[in-house]
Amino acid sequence: MGTHISALYTGLCGLLIIFLAVNVTNFRKRGVREGHADFAAMNVAIRAHGNAVEYIPIAMLLLYLAEQSGTSTLWLHILGAAFVLSRAGHAWGFITSNGGTSKGRFLGTATTFLIIAILAVLNIIRFFTA
Repeated sequence: MGTHISALYTGLCGLLIIFLAVNVTNFRKRGVREGHADFAAMNVAIRAHGNAVEYIPIAMLLLYLAEQSGTSTLWLHILGAAFVLSRAGHAWGFITSNGGTSKGRFLGTATTFLIIAILAVLNIIRFFTA
Protein backbone atom coordinates (compact mmCIF):
# COMPACT_ATOMS: atom_id res chain seq x y z
CA MET A 1 0.00 0.00 0.00
CA GLY A 2 1.25 3.43 -0.88
CA THR A 3 0.75 6.67 0.96
CA HIS A 4 1.17 9.10 -1.89
CA ILE A 5 -2.47 10.28 -1.92
CA SER A 6 -2.71 10.97 1.81
CA ALA A 7 0.77 12.53 1.63
CA LEU A 8 -0.46 14.99 -1.00
CA TYR A 9 -3.46 16.19 1.02
CA THR A 10 -1.55 16.20 4.31
CA GLY A 11 1.10 18.34 2.62
CA LEU A 12 -1.49 20.78 1.32
CA CYS A 13 -3.09 21.00 4.76
CA GLY A 14 0.36 21.56 6.24
CA LEU A 15 0.82 24.55 3.96
CA LEU A 16 -2.57 25.91 5.03
CA ILE A 17 -1.56 25.60 8.69
CA ILE A 18 1.69 27.47 7.97
CA PHE A 19 -0.23 30.22 6.14
CA LEU A 20 -2.55 30.62 9.13
CA ALA A 21 0.40 30.58 11.54
CA VAL A 22 2.13 33.33 9.55
CA ASN A 23 -1.09 35.33 9.80
CA VAL A 24 -0.87 35.06 13.61
CA THR A 25 2.84 35.91 13.53
CA ASN A 26 2.14 39.06 11.55
CA PHE A 27 -0.13 40.25 14.38
CA ARG A 28 2.53 39.32 16.92
CA LYS A 29 4.97 41.60 15.08
CA ARG A 30 2.57 44.46 15.77
CA GLY A 31 3.18 44.10 19.50
CA VAL A 32 0.62 41.58 20.74
CA ARG A 33 3.05 39.11 22.32
CA GLU A 34 0.68 36.90 24.34
CA GLY A 35 -2.97 36.03 23.86
CA HIS A 36 -5.03 38.46 21.82
CA ALA A 37 -5.03 41.55 24.11
CA ASP A 38 -8.74 42.13 23.38
CA PHE A 39 -7.80 42.76 19.76
CA ALA A 40 -10.62 41.17 17.75
CA ALA A 41 -8.65 40.60 14.53
CA MET A 42 -5.84 38.95 16.52
CA ASN A 43 -8.35 36.65 18.20
CA VAL A 44 -9.79 35.74 14.80
CA ALA A 45 -6.30 34.92 13.46
CA ILE A 46 -5.55 32.75 16.49
CA ARG A 47 -8.86 30.87 16.22
CA ALA A 48 -8.56 30.37 12.45
CA HIS A 49 -5.16 28.73 13.03
CA GLY A 50 -6.37 26.81 16.07
CA ASN A 51 -9.43 25.54 14.28
CA ALA A 52 -7.30 24.17 11.44
CA VAL A 53 -4.97 22.48 13.92
CA GLU A 54 -7.97 20.93 15.69
CA TYR A 55 -9.55 19.30 12.64
CA ILE A 56 -6.78 18.63 10.13
CA PRO A 57 -4.85 15.95 12.08
CA ILE A 58 -7.81 13.62 12.62
CA ALA A 59 -8.98 13.98 9.03
CA MET A 60 -5.51 13.28 7.64
CA LEU A 61 -5.08 10.28 9.93
CA LEU A 62 -8.43 8.91 8.79
CA LEU A 63 -7.51 9.56 5.14
CA TYR A 64 -4.18 7.77 5.61
CA LEU A 65 -5.88 4.77 7.23
CA ALA A 66 -8.47 4.66 4.46
CA GLU A 67 -5.65 4.65 1.91
CA GLN A 68 -3.87 1.86 3.79
CA SER A 69 -7.03 -0.22 3.88
CA GLY A 70 -7.39 -0.12 0.11
CA THR A 71 -9.97 2.61 -0.49
CA SER A 72 -10.10 3.49 -4.18
CA THR A 73 -7.85 6.21 -5.52
CA LEU A 74 -10.83 8.13 -6.85
CA TRP A 75 -12.57 8.25 -3.46
CA LEU A 76 -9.37 9.22 -1.67
CA HIS A 77 -8.87 12.12 -4.09
CA ILE A 78 -12.51 13.22 -3.80
CA LEU A 79 -12.42 13.19 -0.01
CA GLY A 80 -8.92 14.67 0.23
CA ALA A 81 -9.56 17.50 -2.23
CA ALA A 82 -12.95 18.30 -0.70
CA PHE A 83 -11.36 18.41 2.74
CA VAL A 84 -8.57 20.76 1.68
CA LEU A 85 -11.08 23.03 -0.06
CA SER A 86 -13.37 22.95 2.99
CA ARG A 87 -10.55 23.97 5.32
CA ALA A 88 -9.39 26.73 2.97
CA GLY A 89 -12.99 27.93 2.62
CA HIS A 90 -13.48 27.91 6.36
CA ALA A 91 -10.26 29.85 6.97
CA TRP A 92 -11.07 32.39 4.28
CA GLY A 93 -14.64 32.82 5.49
CA PHE A 94 -13.60 33.06 9.12
CA ILE A 95 -10.86 35.62 8.52
CA THR A 96 -12.74 37.79 6.02
CA SER A 97 -15.88 37.92 8.19
CA ASN A 98 -13.74 38.79 11.23
CA GLY A 99 -15.03 35.71 13.02
CA GLY A 100 -18.65 36.32 12.05
CA THR A 101 -20.92 34.22 9.92
CA SER A 102 -20.11 33.68 6.26
CA LYS A 103 -20.82 31.17 3.51
CA GLY A 104 -17.18 30.08 3.48
CA ARG A 105 -17.15 29.44 7.20
CA PHE A 106 -20.50 27.61 7.17
CA LEU A 107 -19.75 25.45 4.13
CA GLY A 108 -16.20 24.80 5.32
CA THR A 109 -17.43 23.61 8.70
CA ALA A 110 -20.25 21.49 7.31
CA THR A 111 -18.00 19.87 4.71
CA THR A 112 -15.25 19.27 7.28
CA PHE A 113 -17.67 17.47 9.57
CA LEU A 114 -19.15 15.47 6.70
CA ILE A 115 -15.77 14.31 5.39
CA ILE A 116 -14.50 13.34 8.84
CA ALA A 117 -17.72 11.39 9.42
CA ILE A 118 -17.46 9.64 6.04
CA LEU A 119 -13.83 8.70 6.66
CA ALA A 120 -14.58 7.52 10.20
CA VAL A 121 -17.46 5.31 9.06
CA LEU A 122 -15.43 4.03 6.12
CA ASN A 123 -12.62 2.98 8.45
CA ILE A 124 -15.06 1.32 10.85
CA ILE A 125 -16.66 -0.59 7.98
CA ARG A 126 -13.21 -1.64 6.73
CA PHE A 127 -12.47 -3.08 10.17
CA PHE A 128 -15.55 -5.30 10.11
CA THR A 129 -15.20 -6.37 6.48
CA ALA A 130 -11.47 -7.04 6.33
